[in-house]
Amino acid sequence: MNIVVCIKQVPASSDVKIDPVTGVLIRDGNNTKMNPYDLYGIETALRIKEQTGATVKTITMGPPPAKSVLEEAIWMGCDEGLLISDRKFGGADVVATAYTISQGIKKLGDFDLIICGKQTTDGDTAQVGAEMAEYLGIPHVAYVEKVLEIKNKSIVVRASMDKTIETFEVEFPCLLTIDKGHVTPRLPSYKRGKEFKDVQIPMITFQDVIDQDETHYGLKGSPTQVERMFPPTRNTDKVVLSGNMSEQVQQLTDILKDKKYI
Repeated sequence: MNIVVCIKQVPASSDVKIDPVTGVLIRDGNNTKMNPYDLYGIETALRIKEQTGATVKTITMGPPPAKSVLEEAIWMGCDEGLLISDRKFGGADVVATAYTISQGIKKLGDFDLIICGKQTTDGDTAQVGAEMAEYLGIPHVAYVEKVLEIKNKSIVVRASMDKTIETFEVEFPCLLTIDKGHVTPRLPSYKRGKEFKDVQIPMITFQDVIDQDETHYGLKGSPTQVERMFPPTRNTDKVVLSGNMSEQVQQLTDILKDKKYI
């Protein structure tokens, strides 16, 4: 059984820089971490590996420093990592991102199961996994909270929808997006970290993908673009109310009326 886990490097804090021209995040590899939801995806894959003897490969798209999350995944127990990186892939929206990663997965060879985190904390769209499945022509189940059973030709999962909890059986090959909470992600192993400290992470660029049409990637391949993005303005202004409770209530009421909130 071959499992591919899609992971992503995201900002580790809300203090991020934004390109004023393109309106996208500047990803320089500093102050970053693995997307938290992807940790649950990795743990799910590793538990399936322990049960079935599967091979677990990880893949990510980003600048060269993003290979650090692939190394972390290997230290957690994954077998291989693949980095998709090229300036021509930069500025991609969810559509172009999903298409690019699906092209990278094809370079990995045959697969039975693709696992993604439910969403990323820098975009929060929860769309890339489903779009990848469409590009690859395979079924998918989103918002999976637990794997119930693994059969020879299918997998049974429980998914938490908006108002219901559903159980699905889906045939391989397929894609799952994993929600948090049903498993506790393991920490990277110190022993594996020492063993794989010099692991070489292969990288594929635009020249390596099957589809060489540049209009399918990056900004050129993005049908949607953010019109304007900017970091929030920090405001530390404050008003201190004084007097007894009745006086403070009156002061607060006057402020709300002045601002036309009431």
